[in-house]
Amino acid sequence: MSGHDARAAKLGAYARLFETLSPETLGTLDTLCAPDIHFTDPFNDVRGVEAYKRILAHMFEDTENPRFEVLDQALTARAGYIRWVFRFRALGRDWEIPGMSEVEIDAGGRIVRHLDHWDSGAEFYAKLPLIGPLVRVVRRRLALKT
Repeated sequence: MSGHDARAAKLGAYARLFETLSPETLGTLDTLCAPDIHFTDPFNDVRGVEAYKRILAHMFEDTENPRFEVLDQALTARAGYIRWVFRFRALGRDWEIPGMSEVEIDAGGRIVRHLDHWDSGAEFYAKLPLIGPLVRVVRRRLALKT
């Protein structure tokens, strides 16, 4: 198997894990990720697979029925990309957040960096009851007038 094919297989395994993620499958991250993985999303910036697993465990504690649907995957010489939709129930409502994960895979085939890209302003803060209206006003003021 070529280096590219091996990395593609690892990216696919990582994407499949997220589609079937549960509190019981979090341990799979120990085999897919480097011990010092760097995970970043709009709310977190941590190093280490144990810290990463705590973030995901917290997600299961604070939301109902969290699930990822993987829409696409791509692999370049530098990184892998996984486009997804995250669905869950929290704060008395259903949420659907589109996003993309940028994933770096080392020469040994382990995930060393996972950077989530999603719009927390539009997809989360603007939908909150107390601050949502203010966020929407600011976004409208900053938007190009057409």
